[in-house]
This record gives sequence, structure tokens and C-alpha cells, in this order.
Amino acid sequence: MSKNTKIKSKIFIKGTIRAETGLHIGGSSTGLSIGGADAIVVRNPINNQPYIPGSSLRGKMRSLLERMRGDEKFNPQEGGFSISVKGGKVLAEGEVLAGTDGNSLLGQLFGTSSDKGNTTAKSPTRLIVRDAALTDESYKTLFKAPNTDMPLTEVKTEVAIDRITSSANPRQIERVPEGSTFQFEFILTLLENEDPGIQNDDRDKFFKLIAEAMTLVQDDYIGGHGSRGYGKVSFHVNEVTQRSSAYYMNLPNTPEEQIETCIFFDLFKAS
Repeated sequence: MSKNTKIKSKIFIKGTIRAETGLHIGGSSTGLSIGGADAIVVRNPINNQPYIPGSSLRGKMRSLLERMRGDEKFNPQEGGFSISVKGGKVLAEGEVLAGTDGNSLLGQLFGTSSDKGNTTAKSPTRLIVRDAALTDESYKTLFKAPNTDMPLTEVKTEVAIDRITSSANPRQIERVPEGSTFQFEFILTLLENEDPGIQNDDRDKFFKLIAEAMTLVQDDYIGGHGSRGYGKVSFHVNEVTQRSSAYYMNLPNTPEEQIETCIFFDLFKAS
């Protein structure tokens, strides 16, 4: 990457995440009272509402993309990216995972840090994932719901069976109920004078990669206990807008551009 690379524009992808099954993203147990759930959800300390941390969502997106793509490197001789998938498994120690090479498409999107002094592998992140707050509509619905066990959430009782003694060990898991929705926002930064693998105006490469990650998350889960049915979600995109460098340098006279045609509207159109 050029040391003089400048920001060309920022693209904002906004919409909602719907919990298709109960959602549990663990929070701190500090102040948990006797008789409460054994595992609680993360909450905003100001309004006590559950939310989806951007770190949880971004980490899940990156993890699934790396497992899907295996070893991905930019090959200038072939004029593109070559992918060597090894059964979708994490590669052995010492091998390059997709996204750890700053020249790969994944490395470009999520950013990389220098490894063992190899500064050529460094790349700044281009994708910001905001915390996803509970929507006003879901807050009102959950606030009035007659069967919630804790503020805005349910408590699901599970039983672990000891394989040797057959004794039952009950546990209580706090979940955000099915049907709850959260407001998400992704911010994609496009840069001028990009590396050979990314053309200056080719934002669709990043769009497709983000859409791939969103689809993988839909077919997987967010949070804990996914193998037991928790954390199935769906994305619904409401708008995609772009602010060029001129927007920031000439405030408030430059309008925001609406992006009407992109892959997100075909795959994740809000109903």
C-alpha cells in the first residue's frame, strides 16, 4: 500500500438484524443477584437494554470468511487472488490464513498487523462494524411483553445430564427473545491509489465479500450455544449511502449519495 494513500469515500450500509431464535451474547456477571440466570446477556449499562457488540459480529464475519476461504493470497502473476481451501479447516501453525496477509482481499477489508517485523503484510482496516442497539419497536414490544423473566429478556432452563450417574444439573440461560430486532451499521472505507489487487473504483469486490460474510452468519449463528439452537439471525438492509472526500472537505454543501443498485438490496432487502 502506498504511504500516501488517501480516503476516497466512506460507504454506510444500514439495516436491521432479526433474531430468528433466542439470542445469547454473554455479559458481565457483576452485580448479578441470587436467584438470577446462570449466564446473562450483555447490556448497555445506561439504559439496561441488550445489544449485539460490534466486536462479536465483526469477529464472526471474519472467522467464517477465513474458514470458508482457507489460504488466500494475491498472485500478481495471475492478476488476481488464488484460494487454496483445505477442507474449510483452520490451517496448521505457520501457514497463512485468509485475511492475515495484507495483500489478500480479506486482509484488505479487515486489516492486518505486522507479523514478526514483516511490514509489507500490514494493512489498515476498511470495515467498521458498529454496536447494534435494540430497535425502538422491539424495546416497546419487549417492555410490554407479559412473559419475560428479566427486563426485556427470557430465561431458558436447560438440563445437563451426567453420562455416568445420569444426574440432572439444571442451568438457566438468559436470552433475547425470538423476533427481536437490532439496528446495524457497517462503514466501508474506500481508498485512493489502492494496491494492485483492488481497483480504485471497484467497490463491488468489497460489497461481495461483505455480502458473503452476512450470508455465512445467517447460515451459522451469533453468540453462544449455537449448536443448541441459539443465535440464528437474518439481515435486512434499508439503505446504502456514500460520502465522498468532498463531502467532508466542503461541509455542509455536498450532498450524500444514495447507492440504489448493489448486491445488498438483492440479497438482504428489508421486508
